[in-house]
Amino acid sequence: MGKFDNRSFADRAANSAKAKEELLAKFAARPKPDDPVMVERQKERQAIAEAREARQAERERQRKIEEAERLERLRLEEEARIEAELLAEERRKQDEIDKEIQRKAERDARYAARKERKKKR
Repeated sequence: MGKFDNRSFADRAANSAKAKEELLAKFAARPKPDDPVMVERQKERQAIAEAREARQAERERQRKIEEAERLERLRLEEEARIEAELLAEERRKQDEIDKEIQRKAERDARYAARKERKKKR
């Protein structure tokens, strides 16, 4: 249990008033917004905020550039892939044509050999 308090109401009221005055004095001692020190601090904070915004804008600009480069690289890779597929398809068709020409040549050679054998008989 707390110790017995012999102070009177007047003592407590005086202590409370004194504490309020000290708080008001502390608040009044603070520099005003137009004080040169406060103005300088505000300018420093503003400069820091502007520098932060500039860095953030630069990062965002760099991020957009990198994204555009990435998309361009993907587009070029896709074009190269499509071009390779088209070339492979052309090569496949040309191989089929070459095989067909070779089969016809072989067939014609067999036919010519058969005719030649018939002439010799």
